Amino acid sequence: MSTEVDHLSEPYDYDEIKSIGEIPVRNLWLLMLYASDMYREFKAAKISVENNPDDIPDLIAEMLCRRVEHRIQRNLSYSYQSRDAVLNRVRGRIDLLSTERNRLLDRGKVACHFDELTLDTARNRYVRAALESISKIVKNKDLAHRCRSLDVRLRRMGVSQRRPSRSEVSVDRFGRHDAEDQPMITAAHLAFNLALPTEFEGMKQLHSPERNNLPWLRKLFEKGVAGFYDTVLPKQNYRISAGKTLKWQIEDKSLGIDKILPNMRTDILIDDMELGHRLVIDTKFNAVVINGWFRDETLRSGYLYQMYAYLRSQEGSGDPLNENASGLLLHPSVGKNVNEYIVMQNHKIQFATIDLAATAIEIREQLLQVIGVEKKLNFDLAIAEKF
Repeated sequence: MSTEVDHLSEPYDYDEIKSIGEIPVRNLWLLMLYASDMYREFKAAKISVENNPDDIPDLIAEMLCRRVEHRIQRNLSYSYQSRDAVLNRVRGRIDLLSTERNRLLDRGKVACHFDELTLDTARNRYVRAALESISKIVKNKDLAHRCRSLDVRLRRMGVSQRRPSRSEVSVDRFGRHDAEDQPMITAAHLAFNLALPTEFEGMKQLHSPERNNLPWLRKLFEKGVAGFYDTVLPKQNYRISAGKTLKWQIEDKSLGIDKILPNMRTDILIDDMELGHRLVIDTKFNAVVINGWFRDETLRSGYLYQMYAYLRSQEGSGDPLNENASGLLLHPSVGKNVNEYIVMQNHKIQFATIDLAATAIEIREQLLQVIGVEKKLNFDLAIAEKF
């Protein structure tokens, strides 16, 4: 989720993008929450935010404030910043050219280039900007005031208001000495993503996303679905893998084939350890059916071939889960819900949609129903409650 969302209210004329339909902003927030590692930390709060996704900004703001306050108590991370300045004494390296050109020695001064330890780092500026952004969308007035107070506190500590670019933040790496900054940055990143869709007109719904934002939504859908299953499905029974690369079962090859042979990278793998079954999920962000040559609607043949290759190419790999694995092509709903399947050469391939315009609870139920575990999970929860 690294691309910012801009111009959300502007329509785009491409038919495929228009077919996405309308996605309420609250459900985009829910997908962002599912996609983040923070969702795993909410525990009891998970059900409450799924019942009322409008509370998600307040929850994220609370988490961000707590983590900023914790880091301030423990001291924010410093960093060295290169500076050029005219000083009364030598510090660092002397800039001979600038000193001579401006005849600084005649005035008892010298131009220097030096590194200065400062709190005004890209990381801290990013957090300050996140506090300012999310304070504008939270419902709780006390929480909004808390965000603004922390913003002012960071300013007084020397953190400037200039917001760093995404590239500056993305290249920032955490070491052992500043690992405690990472949860704070994660919360800030999610706070920015929650705030972005509300910065324009049309705050209730997202109408036909602008072309440059389609990859962002597609990636958000993939990561949101993967994060949901990874959190909801019990770890003792299920193994979830996201972005796993499958290997071709190659018997012989030429010397240069490795440079041009495409990889097979799946979106989500769900292994049911009790049943000994593997489900390969590939998420798409377009209509599940399109106009055909001789009929009104047809499935996209390229997606079918892709899933067929995922399943059949893994047979004989030595992993018994691959022998009868199933595939699921998962699309957002575009006005017509689909849930169909075929069984071909011992592999089930399913074509299904998720209605992203539904309520948060309905989206949760659909995600569980489409992989056939809703009743099983409800039964397990009922048994657990008795004990």
